[in-house]
Formats: sequence, structure tokens, C-alpha cells
Amino acid sequence: MDKYVCGPCGYVYDPAEGDADGGIDPGTAFKDLPEDWVCPVCGASKDEFEKE
Repeated sequence: MDKYVCGPCGYVYDPAEGDADGGIDPGTAFKDLPEDWVCPVCGASKDEFEKE
């Protein structure tokens, strides 16, 4: 699965790790994240991420 990078802060969403603090289980693809999910570092929305 592809990793995605937050444009504003550089956080990398890695599907293999998920986002434990955000309630996202490991193995969750970026496209399957809830639409209201935001970057856990800076709060940017999904549309501000780009494929790594």
C-alpha cells in the first residue's frame, strides 16, 4: 500500500502502521480513511496529502 505525505508538515501516513491515536487500525489504506480524518500532527485535511 502507498504511503502519503502531508504537504503542510511532512507527516507520512503509513498504512502498515495506521494512526493509533486517531483510531485507525494498521492495514487501513489511505483511500479508506474517513473523510473527516485529519493529519495527527498539524490537522491538515486528507486533500492536502500527496502520494509518496
